[in-house]
Amino acid sequence: TFMNLNSLSNSHPDKDYSMDESLSDGIGIKIISQIADELSYTRTADRNCLFVVKYFPLQHNTQTGYFKRAIDILNSFNWLQEQKNCQFDRDLDRPLRKISLILNSEIQAVTQIVQWFDRCEDLQLFPKQFVQQCKIAAIEGFANVVGHAHKNLPLETEIELRLSVFKNRLELEIWDRGQPLDFQAKLTEKLPGKSLFSWNELEFTFY
Repeated sequence: TFMNLNSLSNSHPDKDYSMDESLSDGIGIKIISQIADELSYTRTADRNCLFVVKYFPLQHNTQTGYFKRAIDILNSFNWLQEQKNCQFDRDLDRPLRKISLILNSEIQAVTQIVQWFDRCEDLQLFPKQFVQQCKIAAIEGFANVVGHAHKNLPLETEIELRLSVFKNRLELEIWDRGQPLDFQAKLTEKLPGKSLFSWNELEFTFY
């Protein structure tokens, strides 16, 4: 299930909640910028790419007793420490999984994005709230393409999402075929005084 519209309608009876209104109102890039740790936008020969990075601090298992003391002794040698650091860096730069999803330019396809995230077993490495925020970023980015970049293009125009899962971060690419976005202008736009959804509602409705 993507969204509990009945719950939202009950909490805001004066609003007419349609999928198109709630996801394509032009504030997606600003919301994504509040979620992402790194955010960029590039134009290639025939496509645009919104690149989103979200980091998660690694939590290392602590070692105790004899084994910890033995490792501390080994780590006193600089060359061993350097080798360990190099291996650690390589592990962080090696994706656990790369997956992609190609969708038509229709807002109903957001349900496929939710299922796409839910099917990725490697995302279980991260806390649920962290994954929820990344999922919201993907949905907002997709909706922004549907409502703006692809607004006057055929529904069959493809939008491609690429997700790379690392030990300490998620990297998301959203590729579209519309006119280039004025990225900097979008980032400086102000969010509405009263947002359509609160963060608690977003966490409740996306599952």
